[in-house]
Amino acid sequence: MVNTGTIYGINGPIIYIQGNTGFRMSEMVHVGKEKLIGEVIALDKDLTTVQVYEETTGLYPGEEVIATGNPVSVTLAPGILNNIFDGIERPLEKISETSGAFISRGISVDSLNREKKWQTHITVSKGNYLNGGDIIAEVPETNAIVHKCMVPPLLEGTVVDTVEDGEYTIDETLITLELSDGTRRNLTMTQYWPIRVARPVRQRFSASTPLITGQRIIDTMFPIAKGGTAAVPGGFGTGKTMTQHQIAKWSDSDIIIYIGCGERGNEMTQVLEEFGSLTDPKTGNPLMDRTVLIANTSNMPVAAREASIYTGLTLAEYYRDMGYDVAIMADSTSRWAEALRELSGRLEEMPAEEGFPAYLASRLSTFYERAGMMHNLNNTEGSVTIIGAVSPQGGDFSEPVTQNTKRFVRCFWGLDKSLAYARHFPAIHWLTSYSEYLGDLAFWYHDHVSPKFVDYRNRLMALLNQESSLLEIVKLIGSDVLPDDQKLVLEISRVIRLGFLQQNAFHKDDTCVSMEKQFLMMDIILYLYKQSRALVTMGHPMSVLKSENIFERIIAIKYDVPNDRLEMFTQYRRDIDAFYQRVLEKNA
Repeated sequence: MVNTGTIYGINGPIIYIQGNTGFRMSEMVHVGKEKLIGEVIALDKDLTTVQVYEETTGLYPGEEVIATGNPVSVTLAPGILNNIFDGIERPLEKISETSGAFISRGISVDSLNREKKWQTHITVSKGNYLNGGDIIAEVPETNAIVHKCMVPPLLEGTVVDTVEDGEYTIDETLITLELSDGTRRNLTMTQYWPIRVARPVRQRFSASTPLITGQRIIDTMFPIAKGGTAAVPGGFGTGKTMTQHQIAKWSDSDIIIYIGCGERGNEMTQVLEEFGSLTDPKTGNPLMDRTVLIANTSNMPVAAREASIYTGLTLAEYYRDMGYDVAIMADSTSRWAEALRELSGRLEEMPAEEGFPAYLASRLSTFYERAGMMHNLNNTEGSVTIIGAVSPQGGDFSEPVTQNTKRFVRCFWGLDKSLAYARHFPAIHWLTSYSEYLGDLAFWYHDHVSPKFVDYRNRLMALLNQESSLLEIVKLIGSDVLPDDQKLVLEISRVIRLGFLQQNAFHKDDTCVSMEKQFLMMDIILYLYKQSRALVTMGHPMSVLKSENIFERIIAIKYDVPNDRLEMFTQYRRDIDAFYQRVLEKNA
């Protein structure tokens, strides 16, 4: 029997149904004649509250609400990659074919193509006993990614029948399981999973491997681990979206889930055009072959915006269960929090700081806690890394979303508008940012890059901190009165800022830099500092050292040394030695 109810009241995306409807919490419902998609968010014996994921204009009291019997879920099967969905996994390309440039209300389209046949390789045979998560078939979903069809997590039994390798749709039976109670269950490529429920795993691992992004200020100064969490806060125009784009393009994750949550439509258009035309540097295939875009622009209903990050999370966890490393770019969690605030206001809940609901912190923690490096049910290892942009109004990091986000992430890349206006990108400020993963990843750097890596990084940071203190003095009395050893700190810090921290996304050798090159750049900068400090200690003035132009040459290393010619660093070390000798001879 299908449970139904009648609309009693409407308040924006929130509708109320009087009486005992028999609906269940978090159940998906169809609202009104157009069958708008909604979700039950509150229940008591006399009133049911539903949030609607579509525009409610035109609804009126008395229209029928029909329960589906299932929670709001996503469809999981081949065809997810190289696709763009809205916040509740409706394919926008398919919708555009049906209703044009704008999403029609109540439009019903399948999330995935149910007619396409996929080349399928069955990996199990009759008599095998399978547990939840075990892989039953492999499908080349794109040229870059093999989709591994799995037993649903809560199911187990013995294989009694399988099909031959061949081409099948996502709804055709691949194997038949006999369950412990003697019943039989046909398994297809398709699973359904509620978006607000984390998929089960065997074990969560601690952070031990960095997510290599090719961006020096991230990989060296403020690294993030695979399975880690990071926040990218910054005011308008500081480069949040571009920082996420760079990580999406160049990181060593297998799959990218890009969630445009409340973003402007033109920004999502840019993502679509850029990602669609880019070649993946790892595979040589189009970047979209390992990317999923979830577009929930600022003019779409706020309830769907609130759901979009959970949709993206569930897709990420599904690919993690196959053994892939997945990176989520959530842009931006501030607009997601604003959707929460609007819904909370409609529900007439007591507001907390700046009008945000009192449960903002718990919702943020629920989101970020679903990240992690996991031991999956099928004994593979996979990870979900979450990088969330935060858009504090006026660039004020003391506002609630930024402050609550800092409680739940271990990596904070604070963007600075003065750096952005000075064309210093990425505009991540080294004095306001931090990473708590550095200690966890020290062993990896020791084994895979160099035993000196973390020490070199700390020495660069010490110089930058020293520069910050000296600049306060310079503002008061000028730089001329500083002793030469402090002038050297200012000059070498300039080399670090311009030659190491600043990076050009449009230069073929500087847009993405290997860990080995990052280490060699630090090595050369610190060697220059060591030799220059020796000269200053002997009494040679900084004016003589700067006249040699060696500092400008070291800044230009990022452009002058190709990524495949790292042996050139030996010549730079010789050049520094020659500079040392020339200064000695000049002042002998």
